[in-house]
Amino acid sequence: MLNEVLAQQYIRPLRPRPSGLKPSGQLTAAVECLLFDIYGTLFISGSGDIGIARNKPNGWDRLNPLLVKYGIRMTSRRLLREYVQAIDAAHQKLNRKGIDCPEVQIDHIWQSILGLENLETVRAFALEFELISNPIYPMPNLSELLKVVRQAGISMGIISNAQFYTPYLFGWFLQADPKGLGFDPELIYYSYLTSHAKPSLHMYKKALGRCKNRGVRPESILYLGNDMLNDMMPAAQCGMQTALFAGDLRSLRLRSDDPRCRAVKPDLIITDLRQLIEWI
Repeated sequence: MLNEVLAQQYIRPLRPRPSGLKPSGQLTAAVECLLFDIYGTLFISGSGDIGIARNKPNGWDRLNPLLVKYGIRMTSRRLLREYVQAIDAAHQKLNRKGIDCPEVQIDHIWQSILGLENLETVRAFALEFELISNPIYPMPNLSELLKVVRQAGISMGIISNAQFYTPYLFGWFLQADPKGLGFDPELIYYSYLTSHAKPSLHMYKKALGRCKNRGVRPESILYLGNDMLNDMMPAAQCGMQTALFAGDLRSLRLRSDDPRCRAVKPDLIITDLRQLIEWI
């Protein structure tokens, strides 16, 4: 499993921070398929989300030793500047190809910056950088929720902004890969594999088409996420039911100032993953 020993050096228990919101709402149709976001929903994200370290990431003081470890001869400030510039350039290139919300493959970005030929080494560096800037830990009651959904025979899938290391979170913390936990491999969509990041409808439409082929109507699909723009809006536009996870203030994104979200209202608001069980 990808650098599990390496990852364990950075893993420390995290607790969600209460958001102050209360559980509310209700579903109008029985759930036949449950789709999840990952960062800030299934896993606590120390920085609030994947890939937001654009100015001064968490763990800034730990970046210089990381550069020394990998023999990278540049300052952490220059590293971050080139990192942001490389991502922006890749996004612009994908924009020109007609991709509205582009996603990069972060190992390719790091390889271009670091000048290292060995992809395994590049990925090890990328993993350490991510775990320094964005500590991760499972949300409370994650295992219980997945077990109940699995036992209920409800299809489970993932639509998430992600990178190559994201699928390994399940093995590191839950001792099984997504398939072993009950996720349907045909309903797993990671942004780095599609080149489309949320809030693009691309991954949602892919999942919708797969469910339609199985006879599952859009209103029988429930999407759980923590972001009104990236999660609730596109899922609702696709006719899915929506549940906003408001269990951690770090990652809750209400987007109250974003006009695109003003008419968006989740069907459910939950503050603990266990609260979703009563709707299964």
